[in-house]
Amino acid sequence: MGVLRFILGDQLTRSISSLDGLDPEADVVLMVEVAQETTYVGHHKQKIALILSAMRHFAEELRAEGLRVDYVRLDDPDNTGSFGGELARAVERWRPEAIMVTEPGEWRVLEAMQDWRELLGLPVHIRDDARFLCSRAAFARWAEGRKQYRMEFFYREMRRSTGLLMDGEEPAGGQWNFDHDNRKRLPANVHPPRRVRFEADAMTREVLDLVARRFAGHFGDLEPFGWPVTREQALEALDHFVTDALPLFGDYQDAMKTGEAFLFHALLSPALNLGLLTAQEVCAAAEAAWKAGTVPLNAAEGFIRQILGWREYVRGIYWLRMPAYAQTNALEARRNLPWFYWSGETDMNCLAQTVADTRRHAYAHHIQRLMVTGNFALLAGVEPRQLEEWYLAVYADAYDWVELPNTHGMVLFADGGLLASKPYAASGAYIDRMSDYCGGCRYDPAVKSGPKACPFNPLYWNFLLENEQRLARNPRMAMPYRTLAGMKPERRDEIRRDAQAVFERLGI
Repeated sequence: MGVLRFILGDQLTRSISSLDGLDPEADVVLMVEVAQETTYVGHHKQKIALILSAMRHFAEELRAEGLRVDYVRLDDPDNTGSFGGELARAVERWRPEAIMVTEPGEWRVLEAMQDWRELLGLPVHIRDDARFLCSRAAFARWAEGRKQYRMEFFYREMRRSTGLLMDGEEPAGGQWNFDHDNRKRLPANVHPPRRVRFEADAMTREVLDLVARRFAGHFGDLEPFGWPVTREQALEALDHFVTDALPLFGDYQDAMKTGEAFLFHALLSPALNLGLLTAQEVCAAAEAAWKAGTVPLNAAEGFIRQILGWREYVRGIYWLRMPAYAQTNALEARRNLPWFYWSGETDMNCLAQTVADTRRHAYAHHIQRLMVTGNFALLAGVEPRQLEEWYLAVYADAYDWVELPNTHGMVLFADGGLLASKPYAASGAYIDRMSDYCGGCRYDPAVKSGPKACPFNPLYWNFLLENEQRLARNPRMAMPYRTLAGMKPERRDEIRRDAQAVFERLGI
C-alpha cells in the first residue's frame, strides 16, 4: 500500500494537513481510540463521549467519501491502549511505505512521535497544523527578543495579517479593543436565548453506553449530552450562536447568573478544539454578521479577540516555552486543591454554582473559570499542577495546549508575568458586582472579617501580604498595594488570622 494517514482525536477536519495529497486507491486513514488518552487525567464523562462520538462520525464521513478507514475502537479486545501500540499493529496489517500525521496539540504526544520512526522502522512525516491562523514559526518570530508577551500587541498583528475587522490600515470603529463595553451585569429583564443542543443518534448512544460502563468513576454527569459531534451539527451551532446569542454576547460576556450556565456564550470551543470548525470560519461568521448590521461591533470584536487573539496567543506560548514552562511556580504556591472542586460541597455559593455547572455540562464560561474557580485557587495559593490537572479533566474543550497556558499564566500567574501583566486577583466585591451568586450565599461580600465575611475578602488581602515582595513593584498592582501600605499592623494580623481560619476549614 501507500501511506498510512494517522488522524488524532482532535484533528477531525477534512482539510487537515495529514490528509493533503491522499491517494484513495493506495492510502489508508488510521484512527484509534486508546485507553491511555482517556485516563492520563480523569476526564469528564461527557468529554470522553464527545471525542469518541465525534471520531466515529468523522470516520463514517470519510468512508462515505470513498476513503479506506482503519478504525480501532476502545473496546476492541486486541487494542493495546496506546498510540504507539496501535500504530505498530496497523503497520503489520497494511505494510505502508510511510506514516503521515499532523503535529499534535500536546507536548507529551509530540515527544512520543519522535520515537515512532525507530519503533516502526518507517519514515514518519509530521506536518504543520495549518488550521491555526498563526503558525508556530510565525509566533516565534513575533516573540523573538521580547522579555514579556502581551496578547493585545499580538492580537493587533493578527488583525493586520488576516484583515479581520480592519478598515484599510486602521481597526474598524477606530479602536482595537472594545473590552470596556463588555463588562455589564445581566439585568433582570434580559433573558438568554434557548440554546441549540443535539439529541444523541444511535452512534452517540452507543458511545454513551460505553462511557457509562467503563468510566463510571470519572467526574461529571454523562447526561444530558447535547454537544455537536459532526461538522453539520457544529455549523448549525455556529449559525445559532451568531444569530441568537452573539448580538448580546459583548455586553454580558463577563456576567454570571444562577441557573444559567451558558448565557450568551458561543459554546463552540469543544467543536473548534476537536476540529469540527476552523478558527477562520468562526471569525469570518462573526465579522459577516457585523457587516450585515445584525451584530454590534463590540460583540463581534470581543468574540473575535477570543479566537484570533487569545486562542492563537496561548497556543504560541505553549509551543514556544514548553516543556520548561509547565515547571515554573513564580508565586511558590504549594497548597492542595480543595476537595470541593470535585464534590461541589461548599458554602461559597459562587463556587458551588460553578462546580455544579461544570459537573452537569463539562463546561463553565471564561469568567467562571478565571474569576471564580481560578481566582479562589490563586488567592489560596494552590499548587499549579493540581489546578491544571483539574481544568484539563473537567472541561470538554480542555487540551493541554490551550488549558496549560490559560491556567498556568493567566489564572495562577505561575510564569511570573510572561503571559499576563498581572495576577487576576479579586475580592468578593467583583463576584457580587458581576453575578447574583452572593444573594444566595451564607457569606457576605460586604463583610471584611470574621465568620460572616466572604472568604474571598481575607484571602485577597492575605494573597497580597504573602506575595508583597514579588508583586508590590508591579505597576498594575500599585493601587491595592498602596491600600495595603496604609493598613495598621493589627489589621494585617487580623487578615492573616482570618485567612488561616479559611485554610483550616478547607484542610489545605
